[in-house]
This record gives sequence, structure tokens and C-alpha cells, in this order.
Amino acid sequence: MNYRECAKFLREQDHILIVTHRDPDGDTAGSAAALCSALRRLGKEAWLLRNPGFTRKMLPYVEPYLAPEGFEPACRVSVDVATERMFSAGFSGTVQLCIDHHDTNSHYGEQELVRGEKSSCGEIVLEVIKCLCGNVTEEEATLLYIAVTTDTGCFQYSNTSCRTLAAASELLRLGARQHEVSQTFFRKVSLARLQLEGMIYSGMSFHRGGKIVVAIITQDMIRRSGATKDDFDDLASLAGRAEGSVLNVTIREQEDGSSRVSVRSNPGISSSDICAAFGGGGHDMAAGCNIACPPEKARAMLLDVINELVP
Repeated sequence: MNYRECAKFLREQDHILIVTHRDPDGDTAGSAAALCSALRRLGKEAWLLRNPGFTRKMLPYVEPYLAPEGFEPACRVSVDVATERMFSAGFSGTVQLCIDHHDTNSHYGEQELVRGEKSSCGEIVLEVIKCLCGNVTEEEATLLYIAVTTDTGCFQYSNTSCRTLAAASELLRLGARQHEVSQTFFRKVSLARLQLEGMIYSGMSFHRGGKIVVAIITQDMIRRSGATKDDFDDLASLAGRAEGSVLNVTIREQEDGSSRVSVRSNPGISSSDICAAFGGGGHDMAAGCNIACPPEKARAMLLDVINELVP
């Protein structure tokens, strides 16, 4: 679909449930909430699936849109969900429309609007809302600004392009609350987060002369720091701060002992290919996967794959 076709499809629907991905970030949450707001302005009944992963920072922005108990959708729309494996807990059923920006999208939706050249799903939803409603409210602009800034690391990641900055500029012109978003998502963190970061930095391992950096986050570290899921935002970026690194791996131990892996890389090294070896995926320079083993073993397995794939 193009943007106009997507908007036409949405105008023909009602009783819409919008689905985000598990471990939701600002892009999936902000984009979904903004789309929900726009659909309601058209008189549609639209709600977000209650994602148990919404953090304390994000919850105030999505709470007005969370589906009530017993809501029965006639149409399901996914936002920023690359594959079926990434659906939020509690979701079942088919997806009538998929809106996404991942090149590795598995094309599970009956209809889809996928733009792999976009740095965030927020940029796509911005265009859809303009086609749907002809304008964007200040609240929607703020939600989309959260989406754009969080998926680009506040414009620090290599996925930031001139189109990204143009979209951000447009959102500010439309009334996005830039200072609020910056303070909430980038400037302020809890004491527990600071303590957890200290443990992560001190435990990083360096390989190939520091070009590859691996950070491990164990359940013991989480307990000792007092961190909660609200403190996990953007932990995958920490390993990339090491000077000289070109490939960074963050492995977070889950409560069941398995490992959640995030891979970040410089241009020319495919994070997606590395994660695909374990059934995951994502973008060329940012991808993820799950490995059913403890972090130390996962590190060894990942380094073996990296040695095979990365000269």
C-alpha cells in the first residue's frame, strides 16, 4: 500500500485494535497511540492492546488509549511489529493491516504499509494521519516525536537521515512538546538505572582489539541495583559508547534464564544476519533475538556466529 491507500483502508474499518511489539519502545507505543487518536477523530472506535511491557515513562502517554476488558475488535492493526514472534503478550488472531519500517518484515499482514527506508514507524504514521485527517493535533505530534526521537537515539543513530530531521521539524511546528520528551526519555534516569549502568560498564568484554564489545546484564545485577523494567530503556546503546567499537552486543538474562540479545553495528556489518542465525532479525544496523540459554553461553554462541559472518 501507499499512504493514501492505507488511509482509505482505515476509513472503511471500525472497532479497531492496534497491536504493539513485545518489550515496547517509544516508536511502537508512540506511533500506535497517535494512530489511535487520529482514528478516534474520525469517529472510529479504536484501542491499543494492553501491552504488559509499557514502562512507567510511557504509560501516561498510552493509558487513554488502552482497550477495556472484553473489547472485541473487527480489525487488527499492528504498528512497528516486524514478525509474528514480536507480538505483545496477550495477542492472538490475524492482522488485517501491518504498518512497519523493518526491511525484515515477514509480510504476515493481510494488507501492509512497509517503508524500510524510514528511520522510525513514527514517520510513516505521520503521513498516514495527514492522509486520514488532513491535520495532526499537538498530542499526536508529541506522540510521534517520541517515536522518531527514541528510534534514532535522539538523532544520534546512523539511521537518522535528512527525512528524519524534516519529520522532526514538522512535528515541532505542529506543537510537539520537545522539552518534555527530552527530559522524560533522554535526560533523567533513576538512581537504580545509574547503578545498573555502572555494573554493565565494569563487566563489558572486548574482542578483536576492542572492535567487538559485549555487555551482559544478569538477573543478579538487576536485583542488586534495584532496577525494574522501567529502567531498561535503550540499554543496548551502552556498549556502543566504547571508542573503536564497530559491533556491539547486549545480552540481558530473562527471568527464566534465557537471553534477550540486542546487536548494534556500523554500516557494512549486518546485525540482522547475526540475529537471523538465532531466529531473530531487525535492521541492518540494529537487530535482536532470543537465545534459550544463559548469557555466558549465549555470548560464546554469538561470538562464534560473528566470527563466521564478520571478516
